[in-house]
Amino acid sequence: MSAMPGPQRGRSPKLLLGFVVFLFFAWGFATVLLDTLVPKLKGLFSLSYTEVMLTQFSFFIGYFFFSIPAGFILSRLGYIRASILGLAIMAVGCLLFIPATYVALFPAFLLALFIMASGITLLQVVANPFIAELGPEESSHSRLTLAQAFNSLGTTIGPWVGAILILRTGVTAPRAGLSGEALAAARRAEVHSVQWPFVGIGVALLLLAFGFWLLRRNVAPAVSANMATFRALWALRTRSRLLLGAMAIFLYVGAEVSIGSLMTNYLMQRSVLGLSAPQAGKLVSLYWGGAMLGRFLGAFVLRRIKPGLVLAACAVCTTLLALLSSATTGEVAAVALIAVGLFNSIMFPTIFALACENLGEETPNGSALLCMAIVGGAIVPVLAGATADRFGLAPSLLVPAVCYLWILAYGLLTARGLGLQRNLYSAGS
Repeated sequence: MSAMPGPQRGRSPKLLLGFVVFLFFAWGFATVLLDTLVPKLKGLFSLSYTEVMLTQFSFFIGYFFFSIPAGFILSRLGYIRASILGLAIMAVGCLLFIPATYVALFPAFLLALFIMASGITLLQVVANPFIAELGPEESSHSRLTLAQAFNSLGTTIGPWVGAILILRTGVTAPRAGLSGEALAAARRAEVHSVQWPFVGIGVALLLLAFGFWLLRRNVAPAVSANMATFRALWALRTRSRLLLGAMAIFLYVGAEVSIGSLMTNYLMQRSVLGLSAPQAGKLVSLYWGGAMLGRFLGAFVLRRIKPGLVLAACAVCTTLLALLSSATTGEVAAVALIAVGLFNSIMFPTIFALACENLGEETPNGSALLCMAIVGGAIVPVLAGATADRFGLAPSLLVPAVCYLWILAYGLLTARGLGLQRNLYSAGS
């Protein structure tokens, strides 16, 4: 990515900056609504845990398919117009919940989520470098931290709103004995609660896209025309720190999403807290709220301790908490699982920063590769769901625990160096 000329880079277009910060809030809010959507759809369509995790699969698989095309789009449209397109696509996905509710078919919701995720993927590829460029280079980290804080605010509020609007009528299946049109009518009546949060998000996104359109002639940072080409991404195959970091992102997102998706049903179990669906759904906000708090604490700690060591320490805590929750019952199991969010907090941005270290002009391409790795949110939850179906919800927590072990290893490797600054292959290979 080419840098902006000094005078332009020194400007701070506050309105444009505010819009980009709101992007972080919007996709954080929309993404965690899936945590309350999962138990609702599971009951409504009488799905197994493996089947209902197709909800997360349909959403996060979009990162795999659209991260590279998003780089192409950004390099050709620029930051502002690419943001408008991403917002429009995401809004279409949200508004597709209206026909999905009308037909009351599970695949219709999966299609809406897939389209919504394609828009979010474009916004993620756009927003991270965009906000870094909207002002002086020396304050880029503070702007990104601010944006991540608003993202965490969205992930904290989202489950609470979802619990109120989506889970207020519970998560039970339609009355037994219904079939045909009677069953479809019962599902349509029950599923109406699902659409309103997403429709509201869709309308807000269209308004935000209109705001970006009004600002489309503003001075914006230049984007490299070679961003995220297949050749450029292939050239990254020798970057060991980046590739191992991509695996860490894959497993981290998978673990985080698995826990968030299963938590409502987990807390509803009599062996844990025995809560109603709305009560359990609201407690999921504490899981994501812990991540928000942890990012503020982490910003302080990361100035004083090597990022790799902080990452490793947090991975130890998340592994032990997941194992503790799996092995216990009652309040101990509930508190341990919710507390995982606190130590999840710094993982994504820290892994991202460590993986991109010393990439130089290849940073945008490395960022696109790491965004592709978010597809872990599609794969790992399905494995956790299959484990829950076969062995129960408590044993399914072993899946994210294993994921955290790799993050522990990556933190230690980056803290100690161990040749990670060097390529996987020699220059002559």
